[in-house]
Amino acid sequence: MTDHGPGTPFYFHTKLDQTILLGVRAKNVKQLLHGIRTVPESSIYHHTHRFLLQHQYLSPEPPNDFAYWVTEIVGNAALGERLASIDIVQFDSIAVLRERFADILESCVTSEEYRPETNHGDDFHFMASRTFVIPTPFVAHDLREFMDILGKISLNALYYHVFDAKLRLGKGENDFSRWLRDQARDDIADKIKRLDPYAQTLEGLRRRIIGLLGRDDRN
Repeated sequence: MTDHGPGTPFYFHTKLDQTILLGVRAKNVKQLLHGIRTVPESSIYHHTHRFLLQHQYLSPEPPNDFAYWVTEIVGNAALGERLASIDIVQFDSIAVLRERFADILESCVTSEEYRPETNHGDDFHFMASRTFVIPTPFVAHDLREFMDILGKISLNALYYHVFDAKLRLGKGENDFSRWLRDQARDDIADKIKRLDPYAQTLEGLRRRIIGLLGRDDRN
């Protein structure tokens, strides 16, 4: 997307992710806490968002990797439930999201409610995603073109402009809403911003956004 101002076209981009093994692992909850505090933000993002692309047809509200490992491998269902209950949509930065996970794990470690060590081969391996942003041939010059193109772009492109823009890129708002504000369409921008992208599939999110755009009669 190119900033800013009325009449500025919207340039659609897509992305490719390369998963990287960081060489950091945890055998128990205390080590998981240490890893969460020290790994790069791209790792926190990877372990809380990768399910949205990989399993978006299977579950509209997938768990994060930390909650899954604590529940299924460590065997601490109560702690896993607390980690799974974190409402990711409420966070505008990875730094604050990281602290939320750390706070929950800190309370567990302090009270010693964790198994000292998992079985061999069951370690939690911290990973990260290296993202390659790729321009697409799609450019929207007005609301009508924007709506038409939105129906054609890949799910990776949709994901990039909605999720990556808000959290990984630290913009605090998805690219679509930001562009609509530049076009003096705060009404639609606000409606799209209020959508919960985590509570539906990416295809469902695409349909919701197109539906909101289709109700507008000032193209």
